[in-house]
Amino acid sequence: MPNIVVVGAQWGDEGKGKIIDILASDANYIVRYQGGSNAGHTVVLKGKEFILHLIPSGILHRGKVCIIGNGVAFDPMAFLEEVETLKSKGIDVTKRNLVLSEKAHVIFPYHKKLDSLREAKKGTTTIGTTKRGIGPCYADKVSRCGIRVLDLMDSKNLREKLKFNIKEKNTLFKYLYNSDGVSFDEIYAQYRDYANQIRPFVGNTTIILNEAIKKNKRILFEGAQGTLLDIDHGTYPFVTSSSATSGGACIGTGIGPTHIDKVIGVVKAYTTRVGEGPFPTEFPSDLINKIRNRGKEFGATTGRPRRCGWFDSIVVKHSVLVNAIDEIAVTKLDVLDQMPKINICVGYKYRNKVYKFFPPDINVLNECRPIYQAHPGWLKDTNQIKKFEDLPYNAKRYLNTLKKLLGVKITIISVGSERGQIIRWGAKK
Repeated sequence: MPNIVVVGAQWGDEGKGKIIDILASDANYIVRYQGGSNAGHTVVLKGKEFILHLIPSGILHRGKVCIIGNGVAFDPMAFLEEVETLKSKGIDVTKRNLVLSEKAHVIFPYHKKLDSLREAKKGTTTIGTTKRGIGPCYADKVSRCGIRVLDLMDSKNLREKLKFNIKEKNTLFKYLYNSDGVSFDEIYAQYRDYANQIRPFVGNTTIILNEAIKKNKRILFEGAQGTLLDIDHGTYPFVTSSSATSGGACIGTGIGPTHIDKVIGVVKAYTTRVGEGPFPTEFPSDLINKIRNRGKEFGATTGRPRRCGWFDSIVVKHSVLVNAIDEIAVTKLDVLDQMPKINICVGYKYRNKVYKFFPPDINVLNECRPIYQAHPGWLKDTNQIKKFEDLPYNAKRYLNTLKKLLGVKITIISVGSERGQIIRWGAKK
């Protein structure tokens, strides 16, 4: 197994957690490179559900090293809760199998407060953030006033930087949002305690990974969210605050792009998105409820119901392009088992123009009409099938159509939530 980046090729929630869990068996290192506790990767093992927010999915495999890279917005409280939850379920979590980048930027209570107040102030123009403080943390990073994990390890640095940030944020809270401020003393004491608890996990992950590459170790890079939520290439401004594309793996870890051997894009057999923003192929409400309930389409992090729609090949072709995707993994094929007719979006019509490629203009995306190619459903259960050849004819036809439209081979097909409910197609393990 070469060094592989796994990315979401839609609006997130594509099932990356399961795909990463499967691929992790052949990897030495599993690395999370962006996002924060706003992401949720779900893995089901023998009926037991594991929801991971910051820690890579590879933690469920013995003998692997998991890394939280410098590109992650790190919430110490969420991290420590996740560690304890894993331990309570019998998962080993120590400094030997989990390393946190000393360069990762830290989320503080004022980031979460600012996130919530800003969303409330926007009213009808809200973006629909998870209010976990991710955006404000990245904003501080870009503004060069962020506090990194290595600053937590130094009480003097932490004190100086925290005083400056809290003074600035409290001014905003008071005069812009008419809200109470936050307490320096409380936050300083709280984060000094966090520092002592996370200290054993902290290391220079850039050196660790580059040394591993020299030793020909196999690295699996785990993306969060999805390409259409990428800060540069998504449906801006209804996006996340980090680089959710394959290029983010280099930025968020400190390894060079020539060390990436393969990019795998993960898609659902249909499309979902959470929160606000354009969604050209969104179902009518009755069909949304049917697919939402059958596919358990509720956010792993927030519990919010996901919006559901037909597969959008225009969206995924855009993802193939900007990520240089080599292979596709299709998840939740079984959710479509009882659909008599299935549509695939093959273009957008906006006024007198037909778009065959993804337009960056939000106005076009909001007002366009999807052009559909209709396919007959298979009306048979697929969740026990292990071989592509054993799938119903119309299911094979549907997958072959996706492969042709996207111009990329499909190598993994998921037909259920369990680790073993998987079909390998056209590629060696």
